[in-house]
Amino acid sequence: MPYIITEPCIGVKDASCIEVCPVDCIISTDKDDMYYIDPETCIDCSYCEAVCPVNAIFDEFTVPSKWREYIRKNREYFK
Repeated sequence: MPYIITEPCIGVKDASCIEVCPVDCIISTDKDDMYYIDPETCIDCSYCEAVCPVNAIFDEFTVPSKWREYIRKNREYFK
């Protein structure tokens, strides 16, 4: 799972990340309160991380400890 979207995205859902993603791996539904990155589609380009206005996107290995639970949430979203 290359990139993870974390808590700062909740309630914001700024679409900048979607606009720059070359493989359309960032998804959400109207019911979701944040975006999620499909680990099977993500090519680890990091474009999304650079444009996130709330700094919510991290490489899986650099997710701050206070938001590590979002790694699990992302995995569960795509089960």
